Amino acid sequence: MTITDGLVSRSIDVPGARLHYEVRGAGPLLFLVGSPMAAAEFAAIADAMATDHTVVTYDPRGYAGSPMDDPDGPSTPDIRADDVAAIIDAMGGGPVDLFGSSGGAVTGLALVTRHPGTVRTLVAHEPPLTELLPDAAEQRAATEAVIATYHRDGFQAAWGHFMANAGFDLPDGDGPGAQGAPEPTGDQAAESARFFLHDLSSTTQYVPDAEAFRSTSTRVVIGLGVDSGGLLTTPTSRATAEAIGAELAEFPGDHGGFMGGSHVFADRLRDVLGQPTSTA
Repeated sequence: MTITDGLVSRSIDVPGARLHYEVRGAGPLLFLVGSPMAAAEFAAIADAMATDHTVVTYDPRGYAGSPMDDPDGPSTPDIRADDVAAIIDAMGGGPVDLFGSSGGAVTGLALVTRHPGTVRTLVAHEPPLTELLPDAAEQRAATEAVIATYHRDGFQAAWGHFMANAGFDLPDGDGPGAQGAPEPTGDQAAESARFFLHDLSSTTQYVPDAEAFRSTSTRVVIGLGVDSGGLLTTPTSRATAEAIGAELAEFPGDHGGFMGGSHVFADRLRDVLGQPTSTA
């Protein structure tokens, strides 16, 4: 355990990996979960929420400070849900509130059904569940094309292909097959391989158990950025809410809205959780 400026860093062994997680603040337990985004990317919103919560962030297996026994091992939403459940147990058990972004939203959905009673309120922000769309087959083919680009042309080209497919506006030359920026090396290369070769398909092709959500005690809210209209995660978020009978709530910004304007986003998160907004 390491303590730095009020932030406590801890680790826990789980089957196949050692997970790094961070704890800050005081109050009700709130987990902030991403995939592949690690704890560092949630620092701003974690600090904003830590004024009245005990906030837990973590590095998903295979990323940042969470090494895997087998770097080529699987990392499905179910496995990641079990990892988060292990950290919740280490923190004294649930129920906790959980905000999951993108792949982390999918982790949260899996957690609710695999570990009933662990989560009180799940805010699943823009889950990229393309299997729930009417054109699921086409989206599956698009994902396979992105992975093929990674195999053929490397990370930079595959990332441009992925971002374009997701609906992000890219500068000229950054679309599918783009070249130019240096390829990642070392740990960054390993993490890019994990994302494209192990995480991407398993996350986007996850299908939540609708029947289980009809009987859960967990309140589930699907978050959607007000500026995400052109992104693929807008129809996937709406389709997820409809498929599992969840609420749909708007949040400031777009897919990464929690990374900028963190206090505005934090107050909206408190509002959705049914808690008073801060005075900060």
